[in-house]
Amino acid sequence: MGWIEGEDILVFEHKQIQSLEDFFLQLHSRAEKGVFFYRINGYSEPVRQFISRYYDMALKKGVVIEGKLPNPTEQNLSYYREIMGMDFKLNIGFITAALKKWLPRMNDSQRANVAAAILDTLTQLGQKGKTESMLQNAYIKFMCWLYYKFERIVNQLGEDDVPKILYEGAVTNYELLLFCVLSKAGCDIVLLQYQGDENYQKLDAASFYSDALHTEGLQPFPTDFSLKKIREEARRSMERERLYGPGSVWNGCINTWMDGNVLEEIRKEPSSRGSEAGVYYNALIRMDGAQDKLTYADELYRFGQDLKAAKRHTVIVDHALKKPDTTEILGIRRGNYADAVQMITGLSSNISFPADPELQKLMHRAFVDIFLEKASGQTNLNRLISQAVTLLCWLKRYESSLFTGLHLPQISCFILYGGCHDESEALFLRFLARLPVDVLILTPKPDETDCLKDNNLCEIHFSETVSLEHFPQESSQVKIGTVAYHAERELDSLMYQDTGLYRQQQYSKANIIQLQTIYEEIRLLWDEELKYRQSFSVTDGTVNLPVIFARVSGIKDRDLNSYWGSVKELLTEDTLFLSKFPYIDRTIPNPVKQHAVEFYKNGRLLKDKIRNHTCYPYGILREETQELILDKLQLLLQQKLIKGIGENGTEYTVIATVLNLPKEIVRLIQKFDLTKKNPKLVWVNTTEDIMDLEDTIMVMFLHLLGFDILFFIPTGYRNIEKYMEHSSMEDHQIGEYMYDLQMPDLNRLVVKTKKKSLGERLFGRR
Repeated sequence: MGWIEGEDILVFEHKQIQSLEDFFLQLHSRAEKGVFFYRINGYSEPVRQFISRYYDMALKKGVVIEGKLPNPTEQNLSYYREIMGMDFKLNIGFITAALKKWLPRMNDSQRANVAAAILDTLTQLGQKGKTESMLQNAYIKFMCWLYYKFERIVNQLGEDDVPKILYEGAVTNYELLLFCVLSKAGCDIVLLQYQGDENYQKLDAASFYSDALHTEGLQPFPTDFSLKKIREEARRSMERERLYGPGSVWNGCINTWMDGNVLEEIRKEPSSRGSEAGVYYNALIRMDGAQDKLTYADELYRFGQDLKAAKRHTVIVDHALKKPDTTEILGIRRGNYADAVQMITGLSSNISFPADPELQKLMHRAFVDIFLEKASGQTNLNRLISQAVTLLCWLKRYESSLFTGLHLPQISCFILYGGCHDESEALFLRFLARLPVDVLILTPKPDETDCLKDNNLCEIHFSETVSLEHFPQESSQVKIGTVAYHAERELDSLMYQDTGLYRQQQYSKANIIQLQTIYEEIRLLWDEELKYRQSFSVTDGTVNLPVIFARVSGIKDRDLNSYWGSVKELLTEDTLFLSKFPYIDRTIPNPVKQHAVEFYKNGRLLKDKIRNHTCYPYGILREETQELILDKLQLLLQQKLIKGIGENGTEYTVIATVLNLPKEIVRLIQKFDLTKKNPKLVWVNTTEDIMDLEDTIMVMFLHLLGFDILFFIPTGYRNIEKYMEHSSMEDHQIGEYMYDLQMPDLNRLVVKTKKKSLGERLFGRR
């Protein structure tokens, strides 16, 4: 029986469930007419879903308790005494009459059920040795809890829709007894025990009052699981529903309609792609390499011309999407956001395309989809905002070219030539693919670093690679390589990829590694190609250059002839030799100086502005050399290797100096092949003169660029470090300091040979 009858009293018994769904059955639909009293000690996804659903029902038709039931306050007890007095009798008549006065909303049947349940519970306590005073205290506590916490459900007890109680925490003895009363009176009860069943077992070792849930796949509860978290998830779910707003009547079908050559498929008219009502058919494709490198350029040119002839809305971007400028960013309305959902709600208001409301709905839906997905794995809200603003800037930049005059189910086309290597670009491409746009990424030289990942992405891989810098949009841009030309390029790749052989000017990017040597090694390494030096390597197209950066103090054995001879030995064809301070003449006008402040904003070198300025002197150099110069200038500023950068405007002196180097140095830089011998600077200072700021800037810049730099300071004075923020030069102390020396004419110097030193014998070559 689900309940025990007797003189209009129905005491409900708790029954066992067959599945968690039983909790949501009405009383008359349950296999046995009874209630459920369960404790949940473990977690699984079905359990999480059950708790969420049960929580919703308890909020609507029941009671949710997070933490402890608070003990009655003195004010609560005072009110109880005023209304009920302090009489107490352990019999059904007294308890029934008291409930009628204390909880008047209950009907007679409900009142009888609760009275019988209280009497049964108190009687069991008495049988366990509790005194009458203890029973009275328990009775008053039950009455106060019923009035202040459960009054909203006492008039629902025994109905077909069973009231729900959800308790989160470690239940106490009297709380458990009250739950027994409510269970017997007709409530379903669930105890959430995140720390397991150990505490409960101390109160009810035989599980007499409630049953433990046993189901497959239970694991310990996650440390952050709580009803509060469920509320937050529910709130976010509702907000997400509001996020999407009214839906579009259109839906996209990506790639599944294609069959055959992807370029031919993209040429297809929308009407021939599919005919299902309310569906537009578009593509998301990445094509790596070329099927035939001899015809690749011509094939792309004809593809572009066919799109133009078909009057397709087409955007072609070479290599990378240009980052939004300040004006574009300021055009995006934004506010302060507490979480990702607020951010998406706020920023999505920037999407406006009144010419086609259906297309605007699609844009809105795609934006929400992309950033809800992104937010699930992104904890940095500021980064998420930055990516969303960037996407909106690009949408505003290209929406006119892609969508003005477009009528669904027509499809526009967006081509990114060169591959996707940026997370923001990947988000934008995935966004476009959720609109009536064919998105095509072409990578003539396959690159594994391409960061576009999408479940809908169709990837086509060809083994042939092509050296084609730009998507050919004009016939004059189409270059067709002969068979011999491509054969030579293949031979070139075989010879110069991971073989230790290097083509002339093969690389254009470099990092320096400063060598630590003994003095005798410098002469041996000085005229050696970089690729033979220890720690030379090439990683991801960047050359790691082992360079010398040192000062030599004193003169060994006071032997001037040998000393000057050792200097002369270092004067190779690619060595700039200097013998006094300063080298850079301040009296000669520097045309860059007055514009330097325009070239540096917020810690960033404005490379494009520099290149396009009339005062820029390096435009005649190879593009790769210019980029190397500007990269190292940025690094010099970023690492603050010169004192005063970022403090007193020294950064502008750095820019003006590096962008106006003497011609002989610029020619050494232009000639520099990163895998062969590097340029050198040898500077002798026999005086007390101190190297000035401009010369220091030049030295530190050339060091970052990959020059070998060696100072000979016979006096031992510290006269070259004044403006260096961090001096990493090796200091070789080779002998006694000597002063007031006059440097001889090294061209006429005759070096007297003598017996080799131990170091020279150890490190010399046969």
